[in-house]
Amino acid sequence: MKTCQIILISLLITASMYAQEEQPIKSPTGATIGYQDKKKAEVEVAPPKTHSFNYVQAVQDGAAAVEGKVIDWRRDFHEFPELSNREFKTADKIALKLRGMGLKVDQGMAKTGVIGILDTGKEGPTVGLRADTDALPVTERNELPFRSRETSTYLGNEVGVMHACGHDTHVAMLLGAAEVLTGMKDQLKGKIIFVFQPAEEGPPPGEEGGAALMVKEGIIEKYGIEVMFGQHISSGLDAGKIMYKAGGIMAAADRFTIKVKGKQTHGARPWGGVDPITTAAQIIIGLQTIVSRQTELTKEAAVISVGKFTAGVRNNIIPEEAELVGTIRTLDIGMRDLIHEKIKTTAEHIALSQGATAEVEITGYAPVTFNNLDLTRQMIPSLYSVLGENNVIITPAVTGAEDFSFFAEKVPSLYYFVGGKPLNVSANEAFPHHTPDFFIDESGMITGVKAISQLAVDYLLNGESASIGGQ
Repeated sequence: MKTCQIILISLLITASMYAQEEQPIKSPTGATIGYQDKKKAEVEVAPPKTHSFNYVQAVQDGAAAVEGKVIDWRRDFHEFPELSNREFKTADKIALKLRGMGLKVDQGMAKTGVIGILDTGKEGPTVGLRADTDALPVTERNELPFRSRETSTYLGNEVGVMHACGHDTHVAMLLGAAEVLTGMKDQLKGKIIFVFQPAEEGPPPGEEGGAALMVKEGIIEKYGIEVMFGQHISSGLDAGKIMYKAGGIMAAADRFTIKVKGKQTHGARPWGGVDPITTAAQIIIGLQTIVSRQTELTKEAAVISVGKFTAGVRNNIIPEEAELVGTIRTLDIGMRDLIHEKIKTTAEHIALSQGATAEVEITGYAPVTFNNLDLTRQMIPSLYSVLGENNVIITPAVTGAEDFSFFAEKVPSLYYFVGGKPLNVSANEAFPHHTPDFFIDESGMITGVKAISQLAVDYLLNGESASIGGQ
């Protein structure tokens, strides 16, 4: 009897437990038509596992896929270069390629600028990526099948035209990045603004242009750009490498003109006048002592260079006037102001000592290119992830200048160098920028495509606004 009771109680308990674990299955009218195990139901209604998208691999694969196009695009832009504020055909080519990727395109900002817009349709940050598009008045000197044979007029002179600073590679790399990022659109959020900026080398005298004009015309506000990334090819850095520096990476650049006025006389009787040529020569030497003897070079580097000396019409006439034109490069605002003051004082006092006068005019080209400290710290791991930590190098400040600095004054920015030197050429043997023999190893361009693409991806996904003002 007891055994039967125990079995009956066990059956009742089991049935009760089973009933608790079962869930009724209802018909559309609300009737119970069966039962489903509760645990099984919970498993079946659990959300599916999300697929983890590998963004770094997607960027690397995308860059590899587009590399051939990037090289072809670069060669086309290289063969048919255009001077600053005259990049009309270049702009049309860029716009055509962007539209072919399905991007919205705006043209005409800063005269020949092109803006490509990638809108993911999802809430998120807005990132600006910049490339410059203009070439230089340099006649190319090599045997490349795609070398430039273009000519133009610059300051009244017939000149050759050459991408002697690598802006053709900048355009091609950013177009490559646009194709990579467009292919990842569904995996991104926010917006990417591709900025193809004209006249980085400076507009012709009397004209406005470049990044300064884009900022003046409201590019940051119009497109809601929160941060900017930019890159520059380097003929002296190994292909496959990146160089960066937090803080000031490139110098402020200012142009100076010194007009020395003397008194014209016969070349056989110099004592009959005041020689502006010898006076100007002494001023040149005096300017160099400003840097070597009057500037705190342990603080930051500085450069004063005279690039043009104009005087006279023939051998036996001491002219009335001579003119010096040059550049000032500084990496510190206080030093910049001091050097401007010293140039004026030096020129005027040396001229006075010779019985001449000196008129000094200094005009600014670009401020210091400043990499926002917080943004740099945040984004450098992105370069490590896509390129490898050994390929990302810290560089000292560079005394070259960049009008990208105008963007960096408005929003937090990061600017860096991309290697374009063949590995079998030493840095000392590499041809410098702005020369007829300037050369870039095209295998280095894929590095730039990867770098700027990864920076954009990671900021869109993880970015937080750095301090306003880019400093």
